[in-house]
Amino acid sequence: MKVRVEESVCQGHTLCALAAPEVFALRDEDGHAYVIVDQLSPNLEVQARKAAAGCPERAILIDE
Repeated sequence: MKVRVEESVCQGHTLCALAAPEVFALRDEDGHAYVIVDQLSPNLEVQARKAAAGCPERAILIDE
């Protein structure tokens, strides 16, 4: 399972990085999120799903 951030949709609310700091980081220049892991372990999958559910822009996509 992989997760990605739709960069054109992300508005930099930072909620994903708060919900899943082991999965997402924020770019210094604009605060937009990016993924910092290649594959999700079961624990990180739970975190990523919470982050996706909490994203106001629905910019987080999970590919199963």
